[in-house]
Amino acid sequence: MKQKGLAILLMLTLFGLFIYRYKSDYSENTKKQKHKPNIIYILADDLGYGDLSCYGQKIFSTPNIDRLAEGGMRFFSHYSGCTVCSPSRSSLMTGLHTGHTPIRGNKGVQPEGQTPMDSEVVTIAEVLKTVGYKTGAFGKWGLGTIDSEGDPLNQGFDEFYGYNCQTIAHKYYPTHLWHNKTKVILDGNELKDTAIYAQDLIQEEAIRFIQENKDTSFFLYIPYLIPHAELLVPNDSIYQGFKSKFPEEPYVNPSGDYGTTNVHYGRYCSQEYPKATFVSMVTRLDLYVGEIMDKLCDLGLDNNTVIMFASDNGPHDKGGASPKYFNSNAGLRGIKRDLYEGGIRTAFIVSWKGVVKPGSVSNHLSAFWDVLPTCADIAQAKIPENLDGITFLPTLLDKKNQQSRHDFLYFEFHEQGGKQAVRMGNWKAVRLNMSCEPNSPIELYNLNEDTIEAFNVAAHYPKIVLKIDSIMKAEHRKSEKFLFQYEE
Repeated sequence: MKQKGLAILLMLTLFGLFIYRYKSDYSENTKKQKHKPNIIYILADDLGYGDLSCYGQKIFSTPNIDRLAEGGMRFFSHYSGCTVCSPSRSSLMTGLHTGHTPIRGNKGVQPEGQTPMDSEVVTIAEVLKTVGYKTGAFGKWGLGTIDSEGDPLNQGFDEFYGYNCQTIAHKYYPTHLWHNKTKVILDGNELKDTAIYAQDLIQEEAIRFIQENKDTSFFLYIPYLIPHAELLVPNDSIYQGFKSKFPEEPYVNPSGDYGTTNVHYGRYCSQEYPKATFVSMVTRLDLYVGEIMDKLCDLGLDNNTVIMFASDNGPHDKGGASPKYFNSNAGLRGIKRDLYEGGIRTAFIVSWKGVVKPGSVSNHLSAFWDVLPTCADIAQAKIPENLDGITFLPTLLDKKNQQSRHDFLYFEFHEQGGKQAVRMGNWKAVRLNMSCEPNSPIELYNLNEDTIEAFNVAAHYPKIVLKIDSIMKAEHRKSEKFLFQYEE
């Protein structure tokens, strides 16, 4: 027993030395800077794993995001928080997977907005504010109405500009946006000749935030709308250039669910040709990222800024979008609303000049709930207890032998009959229709041999299935706001 105790003590001591070493190396890097590193987290909306040329897109290119990747690290086993907007963003903000995070669905509330996060929830912004960061969110929120507990100003952000409600964010030419608690009316969007593309306004405000906070440490969260449906862009030179490359019959939306299909604002926007429109949207997103990078360089902040880029879930097929044509999920199975790889695996890029090795890659298994502890680690803030996430700062510092690892990643989805998924090493499990039958069969795939999840091998590995079943039961914590049908 004494020898066992000494062995455990030795292991803990060595682990402590590892942690001290990577912390010390990181501290030496940051001593050269006047301020703690700025952190910019850029979130695309419904961008597929294969929609970037640096992740294999062949039909069009994303040169600015490629430039970001060339200067940093690409992750190949990173996962969004969920397969739709609100729960994915909740997981990102709270460091909790969808079995624990407070928002697990896209429930709307009146007059506009979604179910709010609770006041006791701790967010990335709140953690970074404890060590002096200025915090701003610019884009689509979807985690609580204005003046509710989930209002971004009540969740640690000093400034918010954009769409509070993700339903209104289906429109790129809305009647209004929000700046903090002030409703910003966009009168021109009711007229053909003065229509304002809201995402351009949001980009301008994000750039302004960088300019105004250049002399302090800041956390900038930019949840862009693009390329979420409705498919709509200004009818400018970008769109016209792609229109000639993607000739096709005008698209007619049979359901009309996603906004102003086949309604045009004079010379300002078009959605007549959805393939050209989609490429124009992703190109515009790429230009936005380039503008952010260039602004940092102009201000001399590029040497002390961490930029992270990801998507909130897999690609959509609404409003004429063609994920199959563009191979948006990079050949993976599934799209948005699926818990197969194509619905939840995301491109993830981290650039940090002078710290992250340029052009590096990582297969480290990680997810949205790891972002909070990692940002806290970067900012040398206290990491909250009882998170599902773990810091991947050692991976960024190329200290792989000091990187803690997940035993598993857990996901749940409260639509389409209820779904659960687990990634455990190379094993991937999916359970469908569990809202009605919590013990419905588990599908099992070996991603090492079957990346497209084509062959269900559950019958051959009953012990693995039993272990994953126990994980699914243990990781789901009942939520009164988001009940599965069998819990009601």
